[in-house]
Parts: sequence; structure tokens; C-alpha cells
Amino acid sequence: MINIALFGPPGAGKGTQSSFLIEKYDLFYISTGDLLRKELAEETKLGLEAKSIIAAGKLVSDEIIVQIIEKTIKENPQANGFLFDGFPRTYIQAYILEGLMIKLNTSLNCLISIEVPEDESVSRLLNRGLTSGRLDDNELIIRNRLKEYEEKTLPVLNFYKEKGNYVSIDGNKEITEVTSQIEEIINKELSKKLMNVVIFGYPGCGRGSQGMELSKKYGLEYISTGRMLEEEIELDTELGRKITQIYENGELVPDEIVVPLLLQKIKNSNTAKGFIFKGFPRTLVQSYILDGILKKHNSSICKIIDIQVSTLELISRLSNRSKTTHCKPYDTDTEKIVRRLKDHEQKTIPVLDKYKEIHDVAIVNGEAPFDVVFERLSAEIENGFKNLR
Repeated sequence: MINIALFGPPGAGKGTQSSFLIEKYDLFYISTGDLLRKELAEETKLGLEAKSIIAAGKLVSDEIIVQIIEKTIKENPQANGFLFDGFPRTYIQAYILEGLMIKLNTSLNCLISIEVPEDESVSRLLNRGLTSGRLDDNELIIRNRLKEYEEKTLPVLNFYKEKGNYVSIDGNKEITEVTSQIEEIINKELSKKLMNVVIFGYPGCGRGSQGMELSKKYGLEYISTGRMLEEEIELDTELGRKITQIYENGELVPDEIVVPLLLQKIKNSNTAKGFIFKGFPRTLVQSYILDGILKKHNSSICKIIDIQVSTLELISRLSNRSKTTHCKPYDTDTEKIVRRLKDHEQKTIPVLDKYKEIHDVAIVNGEAPFDVVFERLSAEIENGFKNLR
């Protein structure tokens, strides 16, 4: 997800550039004026509240505006990001947006300011007035609008300059050149983003083998909590012996063991372009932990894939695996297998349900030859890369 605030004085060409950004990067356009009119027309609770305020001759408060923005963002989880036009207008609203982004576990990547000299803005708007028929496209009103823009906007621009995510571009150039400048800024922001994929699926669905191959193909770091735990067992550490006992009881390894190993793995992979997570998160608690870990690294989950295989096929695969060198402790008898599958259903399915509320979870049929399933998964990863860019 990438979130951009686009600024510029009247006549700077924000409308033209907004259309480009929305189409090119699949962004959802947020104009507080448009959103407010929509709430009023639909007579929502917030719309009716705003209507009574407007009827009394007052301005709609920031409290209502931010609720409308939050509602809009939550109602559009499939968007690749949001383009803010006309918000924040004041430095108070800049703080409000900052808090809202934190609450929604995201952030404003940058504020792009299209800089245009006053005389050029006046000239453009006067030319527009020749055909627009707008009464406000006369020089006196235009200069007053420009003065008001400068007075209100300067504190907002300073807010983002201090944060270090303010970028100005020369809006006095040709439209295509301005577009190229904006595209370069956004592509630079996107290059900072990690491609993080979480693969879900019941034990025996092929997550491990598929995840490893996908990581090789796309240059991502493969993180398997199961593999990390197995390494402890192979080294016969005290922790490894404890893990073995937990496995033999058919239980999940507690977070107090898993999380430190996960953190160390991520720390040692500081040059990675992204991660493929297998076996984590398995519980709702772990989903919040992972969100927090990625947030600390200014990142988030980009793609969630659920590999689906029938229960009978899973039992058959796990029983067959018990006769190989890849045997897991819970593969040794049917009772343990069933218990492990049931445990997954009770603890992990709620995690998927949570993610479905905020992500587009890709469902992949895992009942096919390895290569066929691999191609299906590759298509989903490539789709994730497209959205990332």
C-alpha cells in the first residue's frame, strides 16, 4: 500500500495528475468535499450530523471529517493505496491524519507539492475562465484564492518537511514532464517496500516445499518457523529437546519460543527484498505480533495465499510422509494427525478470517501435481508484485 497527499495551488494541474495517479497505481481518491457530499446524499449517520451543522451555518468539524475518511479507508481494503486531495488543509489536520494512519497500521508515504509561480497560476486560471464559465475565474478572486492557499498550506508543508517526507516538483513544466517527476517519486517510494507473503494451509498441503521454491524464484527470504524449530532439534539444544517434547504431544510451540527465533531470522536478513512466511502466524495473537514486527520495519503483509486441500488427501499425505525422512513427530499415527488438523482449524482459521477483512486472500487449489500448483502460486506472487509497484 502507498499513501500520497497531493498539494498544489489552484491551476497547478492537480486534477490531471490525480487522474494519472489513480489509474497508474490503483489508488483510491480521497477528497473530503466529495466524501462529505456522498455522506449527505446517502443520509448516513455522519451525513445527517454534518447536515445539521451546515444548516446552522457552521463548518463541519475535523472530528466528523476524520470519521468519514476512516470509514472510507476501511470500506476499500482492496485499494493499493490512497490519494489525499485537499486533506490535510491545516497543521492540526496533519496531526489528525498522522494519528489515523497509525490507528490503521499504515502511514503517509509522502506529500508531493506541485510548485507553480503565482503569475503562472493566474494565467492558467484566466485562460480556463475563457471556456469554463466559472465566475471565480477572474484575477481578483484568483489572487485571493492563491493567497489563502499559501497562508493555510505553509504550516502543513512545514509539518511534512520536518518529518522528511515532503517532496516538491516543478509544476511549471509540460504536463508529461510533471507526470514523469511524480512517477519517479512514487517508484522510489515503492522500491523501499518489502514483498511480504504469508502462505496458509493445513499441514500436508505443500506450504513448505512450495514456499522454498517460490523464495528461490523471486529472490525472497523463506521463513519457516517449523524449519527454525527443527534446527534447534538437530543441534540437540536444550530448547530443541523442549520443542521435541511439545511436538510429541501434538501441541503448538508457544510464542515465547517462536518469536525470538523469528526476530533473529529477520534481523539476519536485513538485505532481503521481502519474506515468505510459512507456519507463522498460526494464531490471532501471532497475527498481531507479525503486523507489529513488520510495522517496526516500515513494512506490512503484501500477499496472503491459502492453499486448500481436502481432509482425506491431507491425512493420506501426512501418513505417507511418516514413512520418509521428512517425517514430523505428529505424522506417526492417525490420531495425532487428526488432532493436529483440528488444532489448525481452531486456531489458524480465525487468523485467515481476520485477514480477509483487510486483505484479498488468494485461494489456491493444492490438489494437483507440484508444478501445476507452483504455477498457480507464482501467478499470485506476480500479481502481488504488480500491486506493490
